[in-house]
Amino acid sequence: MTLRAHSVSVDLGGRRVLHDVTLDVIPGEVLALVGPNGAGKSTLLSVLSGELAPASGSVLLDDRDVRSFSPLELARRRAVLTQDNTLIFPFRVLEVIQMGRSPWTRTGELADDTRAVSSAAARADVGHLAHRRFTELSGGERARVSLARVLAQDTGIVFLDEPTAALDLRHQEDVLRIARELADAGRAVVLVVHDLSLAGSVADRVALLSAGRLAAVGVPADVLTASTISSVYGLEVRVVEIDGRPHIVPTR
Repeated sequence: MTLRAHSVSVDLGGRRVLHDVTLDVIPGEVLALVGPNGAGKSTLLSVLSGELAPASGSVLLDDRDVRSFSPLELARRRAVLTQDNTLIFPFRVLEVIQMGRSPWTRTGELADDTRAVSSAAARADVGHLAHRRFTELSGGERARVSLARVLAQDTGIVFLDEPTAALDLRHQEDVLRIARELADAGRAVVLVVHDLSLAGSVADRVALLSAGRLAAVGVPADVLTASTISSVYGLEVRVVEIDGRPHIVPTR
């Protein structure tokens, strides 16, 4: 399953927020989208996932415009974890995770519901919350339940928008491990993350956005350099290599 954005630009509220972005999403890889606040990371993720139409350019999924797929067709090909982990109604956690299986209703894949839901709950460490009301959970618990719903959807492409933002250190590491496992199993994972060290530790490629433009894309060591980061973020940093991966330390 191949996904490619070609010369994508996006206008929101009469303002151009993405400029001529070309980017491939490759099965078997974790692609991290990084950049300052307002750089266009979440917007690019929305365009790649087919939830937002570009003003110009195209996004092709298996050589077909992503916007030509029906919502159901898209839901069987890609899953999206957004930053908003809220629900109005007090569903139980198990019911929320089961929502991830809804695209497979009336298909042979539906027979895998129990396995998929149980596996997703265990991987996201929310099995013990199964009978709790989603509305009663902490922010971090809601984030993990939402991740479990995405995992239960069992798609070839997985989009994760700030999946570590509300999590403690242990569960941040769990998310990175899950992203790595998904990619190693042949899935494409697109991860929006603010922490550059987290991006550098897990990603196969990093796409660095600055003011809606693609400033750099490549392996972490080539993109996350002190000079590039300092230029984009306006902050002097040092890059320390740990286990062959770049870790970013602000110069204080």
